[in-house]
Amino acid sequence: MGEWKVPADLKYAESDEWFRVDGDVVTIGISDYAQDQLNDIVYVEFKEVGDAIEAGDSFGEVESVKAASELYSVIAGEIIEVNEDLEDSPETVNADPYGKGWMVKIQASDLSGLDSLMDAQAYEKYCDER
Repeated sequence: MGEWKVPADLKYAESDEWFRVDGDVVTIGISDYAQDQLNDIVYVEFKEVGDAIEAGDSFGEVESVKAASELYSVIAGEIIEVNEDLEDSPETVNADPYGKGWMVKIQASDLSGLDSLMDAQAYEKYCDER
């Protein structure tokens, strides 16, 4: 088993985003596994507040010294908040991926995409098998 933190209250995508659901507002970030694989994150870029997003759309990008990765949403809705602190301190994603390293909040118009996500136990197994 890996050394990664996998909070039980979140849902996880195979593309390593996590989703925290609070009513119809969903906060999205990347998992501890993902930040570990990327290594030192040096840049993040997100769509704007007010932008509509469809399930499967990219809402931004994260870049590290090793690679750049698109970030995807499984839900449709409107971006209502972006974590602007990450523009000046992208390394926060490495230090606190589930807390201060969150990326965007979406006011969901369709939550059905959440049904395709893994729970913590399934995600942990998925990470271990890669």
